[in-house]
Amino acid sequence: MAFESLTDKLQNVFKKLRSKGRLTEEDVKIALKEVKMALLEADVNFQVVKEFIANTKEKALGQDVLGSLKPGQVVVKIVHDELVELLGTTVSELDLSSKPTVIMMVGLQGSGKTTTSGKIAKLLAQKYSKNPLLVAA
Repeated sequence: MAFESLTDKLQNVFKKLRSKGRLTEEDVKIALKEVKMALLEADVNFQVVKEFIANTKEKALGQDVLGSLKPGQVVVKIVHDELVELLGTTVSELDLSSKPTVIMMVGLQGSGKTTTSGKIAKLLAQKYSKNPLLVAA
């Protein structure tokens, strides 16, 4: 639910950018301010958001985004690339060597813990031939 809200807010920001034929520096600043607010509302750490916005602004204003043919799409790509870099590009495997392996899900009410736990349990059953047990506590 938290990611869906963030996704909706980011899509609205980018929809506004794509609808413009030409972007000004002010358009980029306004869009990044909305992205910043969306990330902060999604409980992303302030320092992480600050660094993310600074990096994105530098790339968006540093390239010839303002004069490109589809500036909205270029800004969307820059934000996407920064998000991928922020979240990481490496995939790490689960360490299932201990018996039993305990995975604890913690989060706000309605944030998708039960759904995610079910998906993880299904993955463990299919990929690792494990028999997961889910306990609500």
